[in-house]
Amino acid sequence: QLLEAKASLSLAQTQHTLQVQQAKAHMNNMVPKKQFEQLQSSLREEQRKAQQLEENLHRQTEQTCRTQEEHEHLLQAAVEQAEALGHNLRSAEAALAERAAQLEDTQAQLSRNKLLIKDLREENRGFAMALRVAELKQKSTEEKNQLLEEQASALKQLIGKITPASLS
Repeated sequence: QLLEAKASLSLAQTQHTLQVQQAKAHMNNMVPKKQFEQLQSSLREEQRKAQQLEENLHRQTEQTCRTQEEHEHLLQAAVEQAEALGHNLRSAEAALAERAAQLEDTQAQLSRNKLLIKDLREENRGFAMALRVAELKQKSTEEKNQLLEEQASALKQLIGKITPASLS
């Protein structure tokens, strides 16, 4: 039974190593470096625990003086640790998937924001052109107003000159 357990553990570790490699490749593409390093550190710790588990199991099988009950207890502990490793790996994968979804949402929001900024710039250009046209019209109106004021002033002077002459 111990040999079967050891073979099962070895298979689980091989699968775990493959999953870790796949997760690393997936993480390199989708997870920020800081979070990747944290997850990588966690995975290294789990691998270290798995290595310790394998070493413990090997020592236990070499010590033939132990009773069957002790062997069953140790095997159960090894299975529980392997299950814990599997759970930790699934948790890490779920965290990676969640982070990937967050990154996709952020990317979509950035794209929408870029489009909004582009629309606002185009609208701003239109407003700027309208403002320039209004300023030109205002300047033209001010120039016409100035001309009319000059003409009114000239007329007032002319009337002022004509009125005393016509009264006398």
